[in-house]
Amino acid sequence: MENDVAARTRALWDRLNEASGKYGGVELCAVTKTVSAERINPVYDAGVRIIGENRVQELMDKLPGLRSDFKIHVIGRLQTNKVKYIADKADMIQSLDRMALAEEISKRCVQRPMPVLVEVNIGEEPQKGGVMPGELVSFITEAARLPGLKIEGLMTVAPAADDPEDVRPYFRQMRTWFERLRDMDIDNVSMKTLSMGMSGDCLVACQEGATMVRIGSALFGHR
Repeated sequence: MENDVAARTRALWDRLNEASGKYGGVELCAVTKTVSAERINPVYDAGVRIIGENRVQELMDKLPGLRSDFKIHVIGRLQTNKVKYIADKADMIQSLDRMALAEEISKRCVQRPMPVLVEVNIGEEPQKGGVMPGELVSFITEAARLPGLKIEGLMTVAPAADDPEDVRPYFRQMRTWFERLRDMDIDNVSMKTLSMGMSGDCLVACQEGATMVRIGSALFGHR
């Protein structure tokens, strides 16, 4: 099983890097929701250094069994009362989506500033979290003034679609916002990471300028 996971990871990464060639390659965040530490660790040997966890409690349960040199990203909607548990354990929070959460991260991470990505609701779907595109500049400008967090890019979950081509316009919009914010040169904001694309649409995301994709089932199989 270990060799299978590593082989799948290497093969996928080749396809991702080919798709993102125009933009210089891509990082892979292995989505490890419901996947045991024993199954996660082998992807390290295939070059994966970042794992993404959706739930704080599940992350805390797995940590003792994970390789210590993985970088831990929190990718699911984060409750403010859970920030204290991951403030000294996570390497990035990818799902900053509201000012109350920014303020809690700021309070808990003054001594160890937390890199964050701002989650964008690019499809403007009412059932989803994320900052609406029209509020993005004002939200980032306000959040960037808080100590204890470093805004390092954007993240999105594209609208569900059977055909990955249907979400290409959303990824293209995300890249436009990413470049626009980078060019605005806002204090305490560095647009380094554009996290978009999952197992079903990751190749399209790479073609449209993702710098990171979040892959679960394509590595570990369907849950």
